[in-house]
Amino acid sequence: TTHEEEIFRLNRIEGQIRGIKNMINEERYCIDILTQLSSVVGAIKSVEKNILERHLKGCVQMSFAKEDKEERSNKIDEVIEVLRKFRKY
Repeated sequence: TTHEEEIFRLNRIEGQIRGIKNMINEERYCIDILTQLSSVVGAIKSVEKNILERHLKGCVQMSFAKEDKEERSNKIDEVIEVLRKFRKY
């Protein structure tokens, strides 16, 4: 599984974060800063979704192609745990 597309997105997010830091240093209007923070959160969630989707279509799907029931069960447990963690925020 490759995440090269996500590196591009993360680099863009990194630039947005630098911009937000500059806004804070310049004491810009709080609502403008919050708007930019919301944009970054949305972008991070998009990266997260893409990586999870790739994991399900790649790693999890491959485990179901094998005959190892324990491995399949472990993958399901892994996905359930990840989804539980995502719900915390």
